[in-house]
Amino acid sequence: MNSADITADDLIALVQGYNPRTNEPLIRAAFDYGAQMHEGQFRHSGEAYFTHPVAVAAILTEQQLDDATIITALLHDTIEDTKASYAEVQSLFGGEVAELVDGVTKLTNLQLNSTETKQAENFRKLFMAMSKDLRVILVKLADRLHNMRTIKSMRPDKQVKKARETMDIYAPLAGRMGMQWMREELEDLAFRVLNPDARASIIRRFITLQRDTGDVIQRITGDMRVELEKADIEAEVFGRAKKPYSIWRKMEEKEQSFSRLSDIYGFRVITASEEDCYRTLGAIHRRWRAVPGRFKDYISQPKTNGYRSIHTTVSGRDGKRVEVQIRTRQMHDVAETGVAAHWSYRDGVRSRNPFAVDPAKWISQLTEQFDAETDHEDFLEAVKLEMYADQVFCFTPKGDVVKLPRGATPIDFAYAIHTRIGNACVGAKIDGMRVPLWTRIKNGQSIEITTAQGQTPQVTWLDIATTGKAKSAIRRSLREVDRERFIKLGRELARSAFAQVGKKVTEKVLHTVAKNLRLNGSDEVLARLGSSELTGREVVQSVYPDLAPQKGEQIDVRRAVVGLEPGQSFDRAPCCTPLPGERIVGITFRGKGVTVHAIDCDRLSEYEDQPERWLDLRWHDGSHPAVYTCALDITIGNGAGVLGRVCTLIGEASANISDLEFVERKPDFYRLVVYVDLRDVTHLHSLMSTLEAESEVADVSRHRNMSTGKTVEKTG
Repeated sequence: MNSADITADDLIALVQGYNPRTNEPLIRAAFDYGAQMHEGQFRHSGEAYFTHPVAVAAILTEQQLDDATIITALLHDTIEDTKASYAEVQSLFGGEVAELVDGVTKLTNLQLNSTETKQAENFRKLFMAMSKDLRVILVKLADRLHNMRTIKSMRPDKQVKKARETMDIYAPLAGRMGMQWMREELEDLAFRVLNPDARASIIRRFITLQRDTGDVIQRITGDMRVELEKADIEAEVFGRAKKPYSIWRKMEEKEQSFSRLSDIYGFRVITASEEDCYRTLGAIHRRWRAVPGRFKDYISQPKTNGYRSIHTTVSGRDGKRVEVQIRTRQMHDVAETGVAAHWSYRDGVRSRNPFAVDPAKWISQLTEQFDAETDHEDFLEAVKLEMYADQVFCFTPKGDVVKLPRGATPIDFAYAIHTRIGNACVGAKIDGMRVPLWTRIKNGQSIEITTAQGQTPQVTWLDIATTGKAKSAIRRSLREVDRERFIKLGRELARSAFAQVGKKVTEKVLHTVAKNLRLNGSDEVLARLGSSELTGREVVQSVYPDLAPQKGEQIDVRRAVVGLEPGQSFDRAPCCTPLPGERIVGITFRGKGVTVHAIDCDRLSEYEDQPERWLDLRWHDGSHPAVYTCALDITIGNGAGVLGRVCTLIGEASANISDLEFVERKPDFYRLVVYVDLRDVTHLHSLMSTLEAESEVADVSRHRNMSTGKTVEKTG
């Protein structure tokens, strides 16, 4: 039904469909009051403005929400855009509705896409509004959904702004609240504006796929129903193709073409009982092969928003994968409406769904760790990380469950247990095996943290941690506990920065820097320099503005790595040949200095049980000379002048060829390893992109030679 055609009777009928005891006179009064207040106002499309609040109310009836939420939807723009006042709404419709309308008004006034600092403040306000009454967000999400459905009538620049805000903030928020259908529709509507060509391309490919393979969904749902009947399980089976944006995101993440994507269809089985969920899983796995690593049991380990379901991915004889979700009807209600299930009705009475989460508890879990944050940037980072990440469930040695965002590491786990344990962490075991601290935790793993007295957080932990709580605690500890280390590191950085302009660092110079930069003494200067809050260039410039090394000036190779002791030498590990710009770690060798490895180097596993030899290092910021050798594995066509053309391309990219060896010579192609001298990892990616664009180059990859045998890391 078009929103312009929905009358008060139509809306009341929609509400009575799930709540026969609805307060019909009050909804009718709200409808009439809203129509009167918005009289004479029009939307961009030319329709009467009041059609919009009516459409928002209708969207909320689909979620079977209570009267207060429906009335709030009808009045949500009255205080903001008409002569209506808070006091008048309160006297006519009660304090609960007035509070909700006021909450939606305040949310509408938040500019959620402004500067970072402002955005952080707005997120705080957003959470404050949510923590008072989550129904405010439900109305706001329905409001945004209707605006996105009718976005074509807006100016193109306004469309892009609204779509970007929807993609960045409202869609992930809907997903985090468990309203998956709303997340998908918001994403798809925003995708339609932000990348219409990609969306159209995916839809075209779907049509071609259906023409070539027939109705896959009908075939598979039929097969599933047969298997369930055999096992004497009563259940409903639904199938669907995934949304264009979901498919496009997968293509981007996996760097795969549409034709190589396998799990583009999703199936849902709704059973009568929890026991039947597990019986269904058995029946499906007996018929189709389960894909390893793709099984998740959110029934025994529910998400914080109350989501319960079993997820599995299976593949048929043709190798095509399909995702299957298995859950009961009550679980399905929560999966569809998420935290909104707390207010919804089923079969004429307020839902008593045992799986619906208490919204107050949910929001307090989300916000409790942000209360202590004072730094806007930290807060915003924490909010985005916590809100938008999927979760993994892992266990303490005692068997207690810990929920973390996907991609979390043992450091996040340690801080989730207690800040004290996080700060003192020196190592971790996953399922009894010692692992590096940057290891990604997977569902169902058991984590054990080793602590040591006197241990304090390392700077590199900020790159390893993924949760807002861990990052905040590490920063706080680095600022408070590790001040001496920062001062020491800052002194080395200052010495290096001043040496580059032929000057020495004295206490007097540092006091001048502090005075010029309005900082509290030389130690504060060094601490900020050591913690990367100040750069060496800024420090030099504050005293010698004409001598400060410019951004284009190159860094001395001997001082390219930060974090070494004075006089300590280093060399690059030949196994992984790390380049400036890559994350690195140092391993000390008695009498030989330090060997620098890329943080993902396989050889590092040899030193796992020798933590005292590990050093936290990083490359110096700035411009490096092109002297860092890196090997490329290149396959080229065996034609006249091809090798010469490749060498010319490398030369034109300002990369010197220091060596070249042939690995294979075939009648139609050559495979060779070319050793090139590069500035940094950006230089490497730029060169590889140039080579890949050459028609006679069949393949380019980075060549790494490990002692365990040669491994090739694909990039580009």
